[in-house]
Amino acid sequence: MTTTAGTAPDHDQQFAPSEAWDAIAAGYDEFVAPGEEPFALDALRLAGLRAGERFLDVAAGTGGLSLPAARLGATVIATDWSPAMIERFESRARAEGLTAAEGRVMDAHDLDFDDDSFDVTGSQFGVMLVPDQVGALREMVRVTRSEGRVVLVAYGDPTRFEALQFFIAAIQAVVPGFEGLPDDPPPLEFQVSDPGIMRARLAAAGLSDVQVDTGLLERVEFADGEECWTWMRSSNPVVGMILADVSDEQQATVRQILHGMIRERAGESASAVLTAPLTIGWGWKR
Repeated sequence: MTTTAGTAPDHDQQFAPSEAWDAIAAGYDEFVAPGEEPFALDALRLAGLRAGERFLDVAAGTGGLSLPAARLGATVIATDWSPAMIERFESRARAEGLTAAEGRVMDAHDLDFDDDSFDVTGSQFGVMLVPDQVGALREMVRVTRSEGRVVLVAYGDPTRFEALQFFIAAIQAVVPGFEGLPDDPPPLEFQVSDPGIMRARLAAAGLSDVQVDTGLLERVEFADGEECWTWMRSSNPVVGMILADVSDEQQATVRQILHGMIRERAGESASAVLTAPLTIGWGWKR
């Protein structure tokens, strides 16, 4: 991966519009977001979020970071450019009685808030996906108060993202010539997987005393290949775009292969645990 630190790469790969995220919101909310809470709490702890502080979640999805923040007693606003994602977030917040949490439909590149509005601003698996990440990070810093904090959660090294690698291997076994992930430039999902690049991006956005942690893992448990297939399809609309050129018959074979891989990993256990490394960066607005 050869992206220049502190600058955004030019991406000519497919970029999913808001409507595509609307289409997977229900699946994301059911299958993906619930597993994000453990490391979301770690990220909020690293950012020093305290009860009573104002917290902004940018590109929040269905609330993987903002719901834990609200449960900690913060006053939360979750933003996402997908109306369906925000509807899911608000539904969960109402169901839990989190009255100090609200959602707004908003583009991460143009946050409709005054300068210095929040104590902590964060994004988990959100701003890592936007095409102008540098601009979005500057917006996050702009709306954060002086001495406030900004935290960013993204995936680390894609070669160690086991569910993704299982999925790619299963497709490659069925579709001749499928190359998998490009390396230069990397897909949007991995533009800050390198801790040095994340550190540089956060500093370039205006943060001081930037720190990066690479010691946390996402752990996802799958009983069979169908659960892994559903999780992947629900995690990002780009997966559906990739599969658009794979016939229904080929997809059925991919699912069978994926099932065998998951059961082999599980062994005598009821399920397989697949992990993915995380890169978490945070800093202060001075």
